[in-house]
Amino acid sequence: MATAAETAAMRRAIELAALGLGFTRPNPVVGCVLLDPAGHVVGEGYHQRAGGPHAEVHALRAAGARARGGTAVVTLEPCNHTGRTGPCAQALIDAGLARVVYAVADPDATATGGARTLRAAGVDVASGLLADEAEEGNAAWLTSVRRGRPHVTYKYAATLDGRIAAADGTSQWITSEAARADVHRLRAVSDAVVVGAGTARADDPQLAVRGVTGALQPLRVVVDGSATAVKPGARVLDDTAPTLVAVAEHADTAHLDGLCDVLRLPRTTTGHGEGAHRGLDVVALLAALHARGIRSVLLEGGPTLAGSFVAAGVVDRVVGYLAPALLGAGPAALAGAGIPTLTGALRLDMTEIVRIGPDVRITATLPPKES
Repeated sequence: MATAAETAAMRRAIELAALGLGFTRPNPVVGCVLLDPAGHVVGEGYHQRAGGPHAEVHALRAAGARARGGTAVVTLEPCNHTGRTGPCAQALIDAGLARVVYAVADPDATATGGARTLRAAGVDVASGLLADEAEEGNAAWLTSVRRGRPHVTYKYAATLDGRIAAADGTSQWITSEAARADVHRLRAVSDAVVVGAGTARADDPQLAVRGVTGALQPLRVVVDGSATAVKPGARVLDDTAPTLVAVAEHADTAHLDGLCDVLRLPRTTTGHGEGAHRGLDVVALLAALHARGIRSVLLEGGPTLAGSFVAAGVVDRVVGYLAPALLGAGPAALAGAGIPTLTGALRLDMTEIVRIGPDVRITATLPPKES
């Protein structure tokens, strides 16, 4: 059973792990706190970048000899393999730790086994402390390992009656400057930002992170089946960040030569009846992004592309920004999701409601059976 000091240390480790969001692709975010035998904190660390020292190594360097005989509190089971860095399980053994408490077991077949190695060396090992909180903070990487695709957050901004634009197509700006700044925070912790052809035509978005100090720019992805929405001079083709345009297998992309990467995908039909939509295969898109090391995707629209993702069952989280405004007409936030009747509605788990300026940000997750 965990002590009060270990529980407090795990909360701190989860906070530390979050500092790595947006910087560790394709690795997980991990935090570590070291306690001396009396339960006092003697070292902290987190995984800061892919290829760099892991959280445990940073914490061990900070603690030095004070860690001997103490406890390591880690958000993820210490790794057991040698990659660009050495195995953390062995580093903890060499440092003389008497106990290791971790939140989440490592599901990666390559790296797992750290707990077994620690126990074999006589180290007392406990698992599962604040596991739900640690899982939430590492959702992107855990999804990528368990499901073989990136974690997908579907983000939209709408009026209280669910409109993302007016009847005449105008949409800038429905939400406040504060809400838009918060979206840049979401981009900053994502590996890729994805929009559809309609959004590319209507808004000419840049899709880059602005106003977040030190942020790494995510990959910008435009799903443009006919290869007609993104043209030379589009803002998404500037040199701010890399860009990938996903097109149908036989689309003419000569005008994009030298301007961005092009990914050719098969077409597929999502939805049924009047709500059916034929577009690019979003499951194949996510598989291709996963192969490129993308572990988290921020899906920014529009409604048809979002509907394709929902219909394919590949949305893990929804973040909706709601403005205190009514339009009464105009496109809805979601279209073509393949849900013909109320009994088929996807019921989400509300995890957070936050006031941002005059707007409200609602975060919800899809239960595992729906995702």
